[in-house]
Amino acid sequence: MAKKKGRTGRGVDGRPGRRYELTDDGYERIEDLLPRQRRGGKWADHRTVLNGMFWVLNSGAHWRDMPDRYGKWETVYGRYRRWTREGLFDRILERLHVSLDDDGRIDWSVFDVDGSSIRAHRVAAGASKKTGPTSRATTPWDDPAAALARSFIL
Repeated sequence: MAKKKGRTGRGVDGRPGRRYELTDDGYERIEDLLPRQRRGGKWADHRTVLNGMFWVLNSGAHWRDMPDRYGKWETVYGRYRRWTREGLFDRILERLHVSLDDDGRIDWSVFDVDGSSIRAHRVAAGASKKTGPTSRATTPWDDPAAALARSFIL
């Protein structure tokens, strides 16, 4: 019986994935959104660079402390900045949300994204107890999908 290709949970070259690195399935889902190599110099591998970005962002380390296996930190950081400016990560996130929603893997009744910030009253920070303007009231979103879309606008 032939093996069915599916989610392997494996990383590069079928080896067990390292922490914070893309699996084969995860990379296949977003690969066509990544820029294509044109004429000129040879780019560093997108998957390796993405894994470097994920390592830094998840570990909380400085870019300069990124392990050498991901390449030069300047390359990874530069590509991160460029792709953020160009909206690539927004497109990737949108694709993943649509894919998960189509598969029925997002339960909108428990999905809650809230970007609001509620200030504590000035008195809580030690200010005088004089009355002043209050913060505006927060209102819940009617449509969960609209709330999700608004939460990812930078």
